[in-house]
Amino acid sequence: MVVYEGDPGVEIAPRLEIARGDTANVSLLSMGSHTGTHVDAPAHFIEGGATVEALPLDSLIGPALVAEVGCERLIGRRDLEPLPLDGQSRLLLKTRNSALWAAGDFSRDFVALDLEGARYLTERGLRLIGIDYLSIEAFHSPGHPVHRHLLGAGVVILEGLDLGRVAPGVYELVCLPLPVRGIDGAPCRAVLRR
Repeated sequence: MVVYEGDPGVEIAPRLEIARGDTANVSLLSMGSHTGTHVDAPAHFIEGGATVEALPLDSLIGPALVAEVGCERLIGRRDLEPLPLDGQSRLLLKTRNSALWAAGDFSRDFVALDLEGARYLTERGLRLIGIDYLSIEAFHSPGHPVHRHLLGAGVVILEGLDLGRVAPGVYELVCLPLPVRGIDGAPCRAVLRR
C-alpha cells in the first residue's frame, strides 16, 4: 500500500493463530489515521477542531460529481470554473494521479488543489471534496493553507481515492470512515454507485 511520505507504515502481526493451537486467528493492525482512502477531520490541522466521529454523515453519503481535471500540477479556480457544480455538494477530482497507484511507491509529484481553487469550491457551497491521491494539497505546502481553508469552512476532505476506472459523471457516494472517537482522520471505505 502506498503511504504518504513520513506517515507511519502499515503493520500486520498475528496475535492469535489457529495453527498455534489458538481458537481463532486475530491480527494486530497498526497504521496511521491517514492511511489509504481516508477522510480528514478539522482536528487534522485546526487546534481544537472536530474529530472524525463528529463528521456529518449527510456530507459523506449522497450524490457526488466525479470530474476529470487535466492539470499537470495545481488545480486552480480557472480549472474548476467550467465544471457543472450547480446543485452539487460533493466533488471527486479525477486527475493524472490515478496512474500513480500502479507505481507502488509514494510520489511527491502529484496533482493537488491550490488555495484559490479551494476558495472557489467553498464559495460554491461544496461540503465534501475528494481527490485521487493521498493529499488534496501539494507535497509539504508551507502552512497547509488548502487543508486549513477547507477544514475551517466545514468541508470534509476525502483523500486516497482510486478513480482510474471511474468515468466522469454523477454517482451516489457512500463513504464511511472508521468511527474512532477523538482522532484527526480515519481510513474509510468509499464506494460509488450509479
